[in-house]
Amino acid sequence: MFTTRSSGRLRATLALLVLALIAALTGCGSSSDDTAAPAGPREVQTPKGTVSVPADPQRIVVLNGTLTGYLYDLEAPVAAADPRLLGASTPPGEFPASWAEDAEKQGTKVLPTGENINLEFIAAQRPDLIIGGGQGYPGQQSLNAYDQLSAIAPTVLVPTTMVKWEEQLRFIADVVGKTSKVDDLVAAYQTKLDSAKNSIKPPKGATAAIQSTKSQTPTIFMSTAALPTLLAELGFTIDTALEAKAGNPKTPESADYFSLSPELLSTVLDAPVLFVLPLAGARTLDQLRADPMYASLPSFKANTVFELPATSSRPDYRTVMTTLDLLVERFK
Repeated sequence: MFTTRSSGRLRATLALLVLALIAALTGCGSSSDDTAAPAGPREVQTPKGTVSVPADPQRIVVLNGTLTGYLYDLEAPVAAADPRLLGASTPPGEFPASWAEDAEKQGTKVLPTGENINLEFIAAQRPDLIIGGGQGYPGQQSLNAYDQLSAIAPTVLVPTTMVKWEEQLRFIADVVGKTSKVDDLVAAYQTKLDSAKNSIKPPKGATAAIQSTKSQTPTIFMSTAALPTLLAELGFTIDTALEAKAGNPKTPESADYFSLSPELLSTVLDAPVLFVLPLAGARTLDQLRADPMYASLPSFKANTVFELPATSSRPDYRTVMTTLDLLVERFK
């Protein structure tokens, strides 16, 4: 028999069910960032204007090897990537050692490289997002081919003005919806940077950085490039007049260095402290010492010229941590 007491129990049970349902719905609604269920396309601001990108991209093609490591750090799926990374001697068809293992795990394909971007290969990967831009020749290639790339899939170019790895990481994390992973990476770097600052004793005087290239053309990093910026954070005094002393040479939009004629070398590189970053097949620091043109520079005369691997030129998160170790070891 249905009594008043059983009716009360039924109402209480229904009330509990309603409360549980409300709590569940409230919990779903309170999720944020990449922990939430993917919604529709999101709009992001880029150097080319507003671009609509997938909420949870699954087939990303990266057109600049300098940027690819960030995607793996963020655990984002990379369908294909440009293997070129400044300073990394990578055999054809392989990826740089710094993220080759990640690429293998994900099954990332090697993007064929050349004078022009291989649009046919990119389209064959069925990308739902293309990421390019950044510094260097690969970055310039994606700038030049932006319209064709945008016809294949939503294309986002990392601004060439972003030289610090933290800026690049945050920008890319926002594009792929992985912003919650950034703070831990930045915090780990900041801890290491603070420790390095306490350990390093920078040489006195202005500091500059150059590439040693196969062509032997004097190639100098701009004072705002990634490596000088890092050195400044560590207490080095950066020579900010390099471009002016060189006559403010015109450079491509994505360039973070400039070249000059040998006769201007002594005028431009008069800084008492110099870093040399040899590219593959280029002269080492010891070989440069034997060149009278370099041997006459103040830094060479004072023996305050130091060598770093070329991979430190445009460090991403992984490379910047290694570079800090190298600098601490040298200047502690």
